Amino acid sequence: MKIRTEVLRELARRRFDVCVIGGGATGAGCALEAQLRGLQTALVDGGDFVAASSSASTKLVHGGVRYLQQAVAELDLGQLKVVRRALHERVLVLENAPYLAHPLEILIPCHNRLETFYYGLGMKLYERMAGKASLGPSRKLSQDETCGRMPGLAAEKLAGAVVYFDGQLDDARYGVTLVETLVAAGGEAANYAKVAALEKAADGKLAAAILEDGLSGARLTVRARAFVNATGPFSDRIRSLASPGVAARLVLSRGVHILLPLEAEATSEALLVPKTEDGRVIFAIPWQGRLLVGTTDQETTLDRDLAVQQAEAVYLLSHLNRYLARPRELPEIVSAFAGIRPLVRSNHARVTKKLIRDHEVEVDQQSGLISILGGKWTTYRAMGEDTIDAVQRYLGQEVRPSLTRHHRLHGANGYRPDEWKDLVREFGLEEPCARHLAQKFGTGAAEVVLLTKADP
Repeated sequence: MKIRTEVLRELARRRFDVCVIGGGATGAGCALEAQLRGLQTALVDGGDFVAASSSASTKLVHGGVRYLQQAVAELDLGQLKVVRRALHERVLVLENAPYLAHPLEILIPCHNRLETFYYGLGMKLYERMAGKASLGPSRKLSQDETCGRMPGLAAEKLAGAVVYFDGQLDDARYGVTLVETLVAAGGEAANYAKVAALEKAADGKLAAAILEDGLSGARLTVRARAFVNATGPFSDRIRSLASPGVAARLVLSRGVHILLPLEAEATSEALLVPKTEDGRVIFAIPWQGRLLVGTTDQETTLDRDLAVQQAEAVYLLSHLNRYLARPRELPEIVSAFAGIRPLVRSNHARVTKKLIRDHEVEVDQQSGLISILGGKWTTYRAMGEDTIDAVQRYLGQEVRPSLTRHHRLHGANGYRPDEWKDLVREFGLEEPCARHLAQKFGTGAAEVVLLTKADP
C-alpha cells in the first residue's frame, strides 16, 4: 500500500474518471463501485475515513422495524419499499465481510398477550418481506423462556417476548475495510484532504477540486470527469460550493448512544424497546464488552455540540428501565457518543422521526455535481450502485452491471470463524488478542502481527 505522500502526488498527477468526496460508508461504497466498473477513481475526505456519522451508528444491519411499523400504520408504500430493499441488502453486508458482520437475535419484551400477537405478526411480515434473504425465523417466547434468555428482565412486568433476527456490524472497521478494498482494486484514497473549492470548465461543468492537506496546509488540484458528493450531513455545503445559492435538501437528525457495563449474567442477545412516548424504538445491544443503548432522534444543525447531554441519557435509561429487574443509573454510564443522520427533505413529513430513510441521487444540471443524499448504513452498497449508474449516464457511457453485490471485502476471502486459532498457533498470541485481531482484520490479521514483528 502506498504511503500518504505518494497518494497525494498521484492525485495531483492524474486525471480521474471519478472523484468521490466523502470517505464514510456511502463515499467508500460509491468509490469501490466505480473502481470495480473500470472507472479510475479517487476518494478524498476532509477528516479521517469513517470518522463521522458512519462510526456513530447503532451497529445494526437492518431493514428497519420502525419503518415497517410506520408503513403499516400509515399505509405508506414508500416506507415498505425502503424496508424491502434494506432487508435484501442486509444479507450482502454480512456475506461480504463475515468477520465484521453477523446475524443478531433481538428480543422484543411484551407486557401482555395482545402485544405478543401484534409484534409476532409484525416480525412474520418482516421475515416474509426478506424472503430468501431472511436471517432466521422469528418466534414467540413464554414468560419463563423470556427470563431464561435474558435474566436481567423483570419477570412480573412481562407476558413473554418475540424474538427475531437482524444483523450487527463493526461500523468503523467495516468502512475502513471498504477503503482498503478500493485501494486493493487500484483506486486512490486520501484522508485529511478537504475540498476547499471546486473549479469549472468553460461549459460550467466541474473539472477539478482544490484540496487542502490537513497535515501540511499545502493545496493540490484533483482533476476528474465526474464528481460525486457523498459527504452525508455535509452534502449541502458541497452542493453550495458547486452552485452557490442552491436550496438545502437535508434535514439533520441527532442520534445519541450510551454504553453501560454488561451484567455478569448477560447473554449475547439484544433487546428492542418497541415503543416510546415520541414514537421511536430503542435498542440495547451487547457491543464489545458493553451494553450499547440508543438511539434518539432530534432535529439538529452542523454547528451544535455533539457532546451527549444528561437529559438525553436520562431519556434512554428511563425507557430501558421499564423492562429491567434492576434499574440502571446515570453514574453507571461508562461512555457515550452522538452522531448526525442526513435525512432528505419531504413535503409531507415535518419531524425527523417521520422522514423516510431512503436515498436520492441528485444530478445538478448546472455544474454536473452528482450528490447521493440520505440513506443508511445497511443500504450503502445499493446507494453506491445507484450513484455510479448516474455517473456513467453523465459520462455518456453504457451503464455497466454492478460488481459489488458479491464482491468480498479485504480480509474476507477464505475467512473461517476459527481463524484466530491460526494466529495462536503461528505467532503464539493469547486467545483474547488472537480473537480480537481476527474479528477486526479477518484473513489480514496475520499482516498486522507481521508488522509488529518487523518493527516492534
